[in-house]
Amino acid sequence: MRITLSNLHKMMREGEKITMLTCYDASFASLLDAAGVDTLLIGDSLGNVLQGHESTLPVTLRDIVYHTACVARGAKNAFIIGDMPFGTFQVSPQDAFRNAAEIMAAGAQMVKIEGGRSMLETIAFLTERGIPVCGHLGLTPQSVHQLGGYKVQGKAEDDAQRLLDDAGILEQAGAGMIVLEAIPAALASQVTAAARVPTIGIGAGVDCHGQVLVLHDMLDVYPGKKAKFVKNYMKAAAGSIQDAVALYVAEVRSGKFPGREHSF
Repeated sequence: MRITLSNLHKMMREGEKITMLTCYDASFASLLDAAGVDTLLIGDSLGNVLQGHESTLPVTLRDIVYHTACVARGAKNAFIIGDMPFGTFQVSPQDAFRNAAEIMAAGAQMVKIEGGRSMLETIAFLTERGIPVCGHLGLTPQSVHQLGGYKVQGKAEDDAQRLLDDAGILEQAGAGMIVLEAIPAALASQVTAAARVPTIGIGAGVDCHGQVLVLHDMLDVYPGKKAKFVKNYMKAAAGSIQDAVALYVAEVRSGKFPGREHSF
């Protein structure tokens, strides 16, 4: 039976950690589904790990729609989230809705949007019209050039307060989940304690309601430089993909991952 957003909120309330991995095709979707991964994210990270780009910026709506449809055909249980690529939501709310509707029609149950308070109107517009939205705060890869690189966010007191405020603003706008990327663990813990929706960490410490990694990073397939928050589960599981994913699920559930060495 397909996991729903209500199921994920129930897991949050009951203290059960939510597991998420990126996924881009039917075969891996089936494998991750069988291993018990709760949520599959068709991330614009496909621009890096599948297409060979240096950033996520070249990824198109067509790319996300295509890969979302592939994942939806392969997974029978996992909750499916489709990333909104650069330029598809930093537009009018009406245009963002049309773009999000295409991702939903391809099989997603939620779309993910990067950015804080500037996205309030768009998130409210989408959620009021039946499109669930996952927010994304901290290191937002689509803004890499404005941020000056892939740097930890929220270290300064003012920046930390702004991020904390933004999380509340996104939640009030209707966001049903929030990804927190590359922020200090103590700040992520504050955001999580105040949140009424699940927080999903990636380089944000162990206190988030769940964790996500890029599949090609945790399987050590991607040849590029790995971030501090990545753990090589292929090495930990002695080379079996199925065992690697199962170990990731088990370590997230138990709170073993992420460890201090994966946090800021």
